[in-house]
This record gives sequence, structure tokens and C-alpha cells, in this order.
Amino acid sequence: MLRPSPLLVLLAAAFAAGSAAAAPQAPVCTGTCFAAPAGSGALFLFNGHGWGHGVGMSQYGAYGYAQHGSTFQQILAHYYPGTTLGPAPVTTIRVLLADKKKALTIASEVPFTVRDGAGRSVPVDAGALKLTPALTVAGTKLTAPLSVLPGKGGPLTLTRAYRGRIDVDVVDGKLRALNVVPLEQYLYGVVPAEMPATWAPEALKSQAVAARSYALATRQVGAPFDVYSDTRSQMYLGLASETPTTNAAVGATKRQVLFYKGTIATTFFSSTSGGRTESSQAWTGTALPYLVSVPDPYDDISPYHDWGPVPVTAATIAKALKVTGGITDATTTPDGNGRVAQLSLVTPFTPVSVAATKLRAAIGLRSTWFTVSVLSLAPPAPNAPVVFGSPVTLGTTIRGLTGVTLEQKPAGGQWQSIGPVSSGAARLTQKPALNTDYRLATSTVAAGAVRIKVAPAVTLSSFSSTQVTGSVQPLLPDAPVEVQQQNPDLTTWTTVAVATIAADGTFSLPVQLTAGATYRVSVVPASGFAPGTTAPQVVVR
Repeated sequence: MLRPSPLLVLLAAAFAAGSAAAAPQAPVCTGTCFAAPAGSGALFLFNGHGWGHGVGMSQYGAYGYAQHGSTFQQILAHYYPGTTLGPAPVTTIRVLLADKKKALTIASEVPFTVRDGAGRSVPVDAGALKLTPALTVAGTKLTAPLSVLPGKGGPLTLTRAYRGRIDVDVVDGKLRALNVVPLEQYLYGVVPAEMPATWAPEALKSQAVAARSYALATRQVGAPFDVYSDTRSQMYLGLASETPTTNAAVGATKRQVLFYKGTIATTFFSSTSGGRTESSQAWTGTALPYLVSVPDPYDDISPYHDWGPVPVTAATIAKALKVTGGITDATTTPDGNGRVAQLSLVTPFTPVSVAATKLRAAIGLRSTWFTVSVLSLAPPAPNAPVVFGSPVTLGTTIRGLTGVTLEQKPAGGQWQSIGPVSSGAARLTQKPALNTDYRLATSTVAAGAVRIKVAPAVTLSSFSSTQVTGSVQPLLPDAPVEVQQQNPDLTTWTTVAVATIAADGTFSLPVQLTAGATYRVSVVPASGFAPGTTAPQVVVR
């Protein structure tokens, strides 16, 4: 006679036993719902405002001010209070284009010239010139440093085209290249890299002044160059990035920089403030009177004014910050302007305090103006298999979320909702009938599942040197049952007798056991269970 497989019978029992309340229903986390990987720990959801550090000028906010009729002077005065406009003290800037290179290729569509440190000049035909640390050009070995001078009507190219000349030096056997360019022409390649060229002219003028001021205020003191060509200073993309509108903005503000009490202001700027800028005091610990927190009413035109939720697992945060032991919760400490200053991460050991700026960089958050919600489901410690029929207690931490449901997935089954779970900290008792995954979920996210393993309950009726009998729950007909002897190392076991479980769940094994030795009975089901064993037994006769 055919009968249902034991696993199918147990699946039905598992769904029935999942909760003492209503029977399980369809899961709430389906479709596009974000489901964190199993075993990834608590799930943190970050909702925030703005993109960038938020100090100084908000670029979207400046665009908004320009749309509402503000001039660039008014825009700059709002974001950098107390500053005044004045002429830049320098007209040329040196930009680091390449460093520690084994070779460099400089090209031009017209003939150009290479002049070395000894004053010699070597003409070079149009095309590409490959330089190595030997500094040999057209068969002539030259003396460092070299100045590669553009020909009439043809810019020099080093990966991309640049105005001005390119200086090449040898440092520790490698090549370094600088673009020596007039300050205003440098701005031609910066402004369109930092702000869309289609934006309002007054916003572009604000960007030009801020970029010019920032470049001069942050020049590398004592270095052989003034600025980097990337975000270590500000983005500089050379000739190909130039546009008529951004060049016009640079020209309209020619040589103008912001001063504060006679010193060029460090004019930080970022994409989006989220509605209020950050202060330098809160960001760097250094207070600057012109970098204070100010309202940013027109920043709401930015697509990044508000963002989230961004789901990040505890495992991801722990790896990024090199935190051991797992993270089960996180609380924030705000600064005086509403952004997060510090986070306290709860671990099984001691809390870990981390600066919000460090966390933002480590996991790629858009800003430090955020809130943190948490879905955390913790198994009992240690998470050892539970015996069939025994309850298991799961710890929950829920904050900042509503509509949270506990879901289960017995081995071989599908996710099912058990019932709602309240916010805060709680302990939930479940009685799984076989290996079961549990998770906390909403309609949009689910935390990583926790697996509870279930071992069959093995009960002995008799245990002697010649006969071992007993029973197993749940019914696992035809599953193997073994009598195992403990080895001298006291950690491993050797199987000395094998039988199968009868249809009624009982077993009987004829054996030849040694008096004084230690044995146990073990059941190893095919699937859906952890191994089940009895307590060690010592043969007395």
C-alpha cells in the first residue's frame, strides 16, 4: 500500500505547529521585496537626506536659488557668510595628472616641443611621444625635468586633452606628470565636471567662484604640484569637458575668489544638503565662521533631497568596519545640526562606537543625515539543535518599522507568515517540527533568515550488552538507527550496529557490547532533520 513520504507528513505537521495562534498564511515579503541573505544577521534600514558632506554650498540648493532670481554674489554670501569677493593672488596652477608611472604617452595633432632641465629644446612631430624614465626623445637623452610645450592650435593629450603644458619629472625611477595651466583655463575643465552645464548661469558662476577659491585655499603646501585632478581636490576633466555655458561662467567671474579676513576661504561644496547645510565644526571638528549650518530651502529640487530606505545587513557592516562577533542593534548620537555624529553598535561583546563619517564611507551612504531602523532576529545561544517537540525561543529587536511579521520556512517548504510582531524587544516561542528557517519581514524587506535545526527525539526502552530497543519521534519509518561506541579519544564514535526504524517508530537491535564501554544511539534521517542521539550509556553487564 502506498503511503505519503515522511517529509510530506512532517511538512504538514510543521505548518500546523508553527504557532499556537492562527495557521500560517502567505508570506508578506514577495515579488520585489528585498530579502537579505540567510545568516546575514540583523537588517538595518537607512533613510536620509542629502548627498555629500553637506558643508558649504549645496549645488542643488545654489541651482534653486538661481531659479528664484538670486545672483551668484547672493548665493555665495548665503552659503559662506562673512566672506567677501576679491582677486585671486595667482594666475597659474599645477595639476597632478599622473604619478609613479613606468611610461607615459603624450600626443598632439600638431608638432610640439620638449624642453629639458638643461634648457635644450627638441622638436617633436605630430603624433604620439612615449616617455620612459630614461627621458630619451628623438634619440637624445634629456635632463629632468621636461616641459612638453603644445604647438600652435593643438593641445597636448595625456589620456585626455589639456590646455597648457605638461611637465614630466622622474621620481624614484618612475614618471610624474603635471599640467601647468592658467588658473582660468583650469576652471574650464573643473566647473562642468562639478556642476551640469545646463544649469542656470548664476548657479554656474557660484560654482566657478567656489571651485576657484577651493583650489587656491587647498593647494598642497611644499608639494611639487598644487592640486590633484580628482576628488582629492576636485574633478578636472580637461579640454573635452568644456562647454560654452561653463566657460562663460568662468569668464564672468574671472579671477574672483572668496576671502575671509584676508585669507582665501576653503569653500567646501557638495551635491545636496537635504534642507540644511552642515557646519565644519560638526564635520571636521574645526570651527570656521563662514562654514556654519544654514537653511537650504531650495535644495528640495534635488533627487537626493530625501533617500532610502537603504537596506544593509549586519554582516556587511561588520565586514566593512572589521567588527567581530556580529552586530545586533545600532543607535545614533546626533550632532547639533540634526545629522548623525556617532553610532553605537551593539555586539555580543562590548558596544562599538563609530563615527558616522566612517560608516558612511565604509558602506556607501549618501550622507550622515539619516535615521536607522532595525529588524533583528536572534536564535538562542548557542544555536544547537532542539529535540523534536521542544520549544525554541527567538529574540527580536524591531525599531522604526511597522507591519512586521514573523515568517517560517520548514525544510522543503515555502515561506509562510506566522503572525505579527510588535516593535521593541521581545522573545518569541516557537515549536518547529523539523529544520525551519525563521525571519522577520515587512512587505518591502526581510532580514536574513535564522535556521533552527531539529533533532529527532530518541528514547531508549532497554539497553544491555545484547539488546538495544527504543522509539523515535516523529515517525521516521525506514530511517537508519545506529548504536555507536565512544572511541578512546572521547570525541569520536564508531558504529557497531545498524537497523532501521519500524513503521510505528520503534527499533530493536541485537548487539554484542563490551561491559564498561560507553555507547549511544543515533538516528540520522535522510533530510529535514539534524542527527538525533541519546545521552551516553555505559554498559554494566
